[in-house]
Amino acid sequence: MQGRKQQIVVQAAELFNTYGYHVASMEDIAAAVGVAKPTLYHYFKSKSDILYAIHDEFIDLIIAEHDARVAAQPHLPADQCLLGIMQDILHLMRTHRGHVRVFFECHRSLRVDQQLAIRAKRDAYAGTVIRLLEQGNTEGKFSCDPEIVTLALFGICNWAYQWYDASGELSTADLAEEFWQILLRGIAAAPGASTVVTMRFPGTLTRPGP
Repeated sequence: MQGRKQQIVVQAAELFNTYGYHVASMEDIAAAVGVAKPTLYHYFKSKSDILYAIHDEFIDLIIAEHDARVAAQPHLPADQCLLGIMQDILHLMRTHRGHVRVFFECHRSLRVDQQLAIRAKRDAYAGTVIRLLEQGNTEGKFSCDPEIVTLALFGICNWAYQWYDASGELSTADLAEEFWQILLRGIAAAPGASTVVTMRFPGTLTRPGP
């Protein structure tokens, strides 16, 4: 996606993130981009088409990150591939926050055909995670139900956008590592470890909502 069309997608994602998909209008998007409303319709026929472009760009971004990592390191172990996937998802909370909220909250606002197209890509990406977990089971690194752990992995990462504060000291890479350790080992203390736990990154997280 290039030029003006990309600008429209970026500005729309920010507006949808701030005001909500159903509140932000095509007039608002046109004003944010600095074009007349008829010009906006030259690039996108409807607000739903813009919403679809945001979804499509987001899922393509995380798929491309994983594919690039595997191409650069074809023998990367399954556990490191999974950590990389968690890092990819969380990193987008810093670089594409509008896309993240839209992707996780506005899927049902897409047309049915658009939902099906995005669902196919989401399912393919989930399949990648399932296969990595199956690989880890075969190699003796994991002992798990791959489908359940896949849901847990996405759940722990996807919900973080609700409370993660990108302006704090805790980077998305730090957060991915914390999540990965919880997923891999749980929260049980190692034998002989101290039971006293202190917050390593004070002031970096906002209180989660109800």
